[in-house]
Amino acid sequence: MDSHDPVLTTEPRPGVLLITLNRPHVRNAVDRTLAHAVDAALTRLETDSSLNVGILTGAGGHFCSGMDLKAFPAEGVPVVADRGLAGLTRARLRKPLIAAVEGAAVAGGFELALACDLVTAADTAFFALPEVARGLIAAEGGAIRLPGRLPYHVAMEMLLTASPLSAPDAARHGLVNQLTSVGQALQAALALADRVQAHSRDAIRITKQIVQDTRGLDDHTAYAVQDPLSTPVFATTAASEGARAFVEKRRPAWHA
Repeated sequence: MDSHDPVLTTEPRPGVLLITLNRPHVRNAVDRTLAHAVDAALTRLETDSSLNVGILTGAGGHFCSGMDLKAFPAEGVPVVADRGLAGLTRARLRKPLIAAVEGAAVAGGFELALACDLVTAADTAFFALPEVARGLIAAEGGAIRLPGRLPYHVAMEMLLTASPLSAPDAARHGLVNQLTSVGQALQAALALADRVQAHSRDAIRITKQIVQDTRGLDDHTAYAVQDPLSTPVFATTAASEGARAFVEKRRPAWHA
């Protein structure tokens, strides 16, 4: 892809798909074209058996400033089918996705980050849900996910007053996995991707599905959902190899 593409996809190392929002002149704001390009990249991540982990980041020193408000009156919210903003916020991806955040992650951009499984962020990055200040609602996961991930009153302050949250404060509350210096969020995300894909593909994929499918359920119902997913994993070649490797005190050869 050339520099005029709204989304750049690269494979910086085997098994990892790097998805870069590439509209730096508008802080990577999402319009309809960018949304469909992200959706196509996520579809590739899901369907390509050689890929294990995705990383979502932005070009030009910012992650994403949300949906493109200049395009909004004509285009509406840039959702893709039933998968939400940019094909991500309501999607049920099987493979892990890491957000590497520099600069602004605001409005829909913050909701994209919230839809990822892991987050790295530069210490100068910031998060915000300013929709109420624009007469809008944080309707792509912000009002659903945030109160369960931050202390309630902190989440409600962000949602009701449009107050931003600095990356150090986000890390303090557990909303960011790794805090880095400026320009290093992507490198930290790549290191996290390596740690994830060092393990069994089946175990990673099914673990993520169990978390998605059981969130909010009572224990009895959650076990009923989990067991048909988890039980077959114990009979896989990977599980046997993992047990043998533990006994033999060696690293398992997951992809041999």
